[in-house]
This record gives sequence, structure tokens and C-alpha cells, in this order.
Amino acid sequence: MTPTPKSTAPLTFELPTSIVRKIARARRSRGLGSTSDVVRLAIEQYNLAAYHNSSEPQVQISVRIAGKQRAALRNAAKRKEASVGELIRTALDALPAKPARRASRRG
Repeated sequence: MTPTPKSTAPLTFELPTSIVRKIARARRSRGLGSTSDVVRLAIEQYNLAAYHNSSEPQVQISVRIAGKQRAALRNAAKRKEASVGELIRTALDALPAKPARRASRRG
């Protein structure tokens, strides 16, 4: 078991549930006392110098959304157990680059 450093500070971050389950399995199989023990062990054993970021860089933007649409986003996020940002990213990904063509009128 990795000893707890004398001075620690909380570090909060999000993980997919699959990794949270993996942490729980590692705790049981390795006899570790806490989630922090598993994370410290993983960091200790991982070659941080070998890490290569494969995700696309992100930029924070600010937009104006009417109260009714904002409420709809909040309610949907709650029902779907997602963040408002996740819903907006998904909506933007689904938005076609060009508007749909209108049917031509023939007369």
C-alpha cells in the first residue's frame, strides 16, 4: 500500500463510471484502503513522461440563451444525468454545417 503523504490536498475531477468501477475492483484485489490509495498507486506506476494527449483542445465560450431554453436544457440534463455543456456539445455536433435544402416549387 502506498503511504499517505503527510501533506495532502483534495483534487476533484470527473471520471467515467467504468474507471470508477475499475478503482473499486483494484481496491478489493490489492487490499487498498481508499480510492486515493488506488490513484496514488496508478500515478506512481505510470510513466507520466510517456503521456500523449490525443483529445482535441477545448475553448471556453459564453453565449446568451433565453430563460425558457435554459430551463429546458437544465431539465433535460437532470433527466439524462448529463451536464448542460454535454447537451450543448451534442446539439452542436448534430447541427449540419449547411442548412437543409428547401423543396423546390414546381408549378
